[in-house]
Amino acid sequence: MDASEESVGRTMVQVITEKYNLDNFPYCRGPGIGVVVLTSPQSSPVKGQLNLPKVLVLDSCGITQAGDESEVATYCAHVVELDLSNNHLQDWGEVLKIVSNVPKLDFLNLSMNPLSASQLEPDPEPFLELRSLVLNNTQLSWEALHTLTREIPKLEELFLCLNEYRSVTLSDVPCASLQLLHISDNRLQDWAEVRKFGLMYPGLQTLILANNKLSSIDEPQESLCRLFPQLRCINLHNTGLSRWEDIEKLSMFPKLQEVKVMGVPLLQSYGTTERRSLVVAQLPAVTMLNGSIVTPGEREDAERFYVRYFIECPENELPQRYNNLLAQYGRLEPLADVDLRPQSSILMDVRCGERVERLSLRLDQTVAELKRTLRPVVQLPCSKMRVYHVAPALGTQELKYGGRALHSYQMREGEEILVVPKDL
Repeated sequence: MDASEESVGRTMVQVITEKYNLDNFPYCRGPGIGVVVLTSPQSSPVKGQLNLPKVLVLDSCGITQAGDESEVATYCAHVVELDLSNNHLQDWGEVLKIVSNVPKLDFLNLSMNPLSASQLEPDPEPFLELRSLVLNNTQLSWEALHTLTREIPKLEELFLCLNEYRSVTLSDVPCASLQLLHISDNRLQDWAEVRKFGLMYPGLQTLILANNKLSSIDEPQESLCRLFPQLRCINLHNTGLSRWEDIEKLSMFPKLQEVKVMGVPLLQSYGTTERRSLVVAQLPAVTMLNGSIVTPGEREDAERFYVRYFIECPENELPQRYNNLLAQYGRLEPLADVDLRPQSSILMDVRCGERVERLSLRLDQTVAELKRTLRPVVQLPCSKMRVYHVAPALGTQELKYGGRALHSYQMREGEEILVVPKDL
């Protein structure tokens, strides 16, 4: 795009005709296969054709307006997904011209368009089929958002990331159809603001709050089940939660099955295994934690660990979950303190011809690093040596793969490394 085009702006129609002509976009393939459209009745059979898929990606194209509405309707009659992110649309009137002429539109991405200053008038017609709306980094006000969502009766997914929201304005009309709200990377800190989502979106199943500094879940347990009755998944990565009571309160959501909670202050002082076990034990109904399935065996081990972990805790500091698990498993003795860490190095004989030398080998090093270690010992360049692991129980195995770590070969003290010169 040259400087003059950038200053004046471009229409969506212009961008479509440039991007999807036969020279730039010769084929429509795959699940997004679309139609071939003549740009005008006078067009030649080849030069006047556009290959238009069902998914139009028009991001970062300098679009400021729709263009001729009849042409938008001709080109987009079959389109189901439209990505207009990172353009220069700043008038909702232009957005409505586009959307009203895409009758099958299911997904719309308007991220990073400067729409916050434009007035949005209620208009129900354009958005009747829309299910997914992306408004990341638009700084759209809550009032404008509520005006918009009231006109989208089938809205299921709403993306509001990077909008600098510190508070939430309640809508007079709940959006009952919404199932997923992605509102990460904002500035929400108080639960009093977050709880409003439960009132505005009573059918919410997935709530993504990652990278907000939410400090606590300040809500009586008995009211949480009524606040988010359909919630199945919550993402609290990199929030400010610092109390076990907040994790415990998540179990009050009656249908919650999946939790993502990493990078929070509460868990920073724990090791990886400790951290996961304590959270699994705290949430009895959760079947997926941080993207990994919680198996029945893992849950039992975690709950037993939980009882042992809190067994010496003063009674007035014990979490409520401890008493439930104590009744289930009884008073468990502490586990013996056994060092289960793998060996970091071993002594092995290195044989090359008649020469044998005992070396201490790091097991975390790779085969390529081992060869560099052996080079001064066997007086051979790395490219001229074959290295074998000789183990009585396993036989002889060549160490072929330079990036593979030695510990993966299950090496033991008393075994041998054999170096054989390659044929010249």
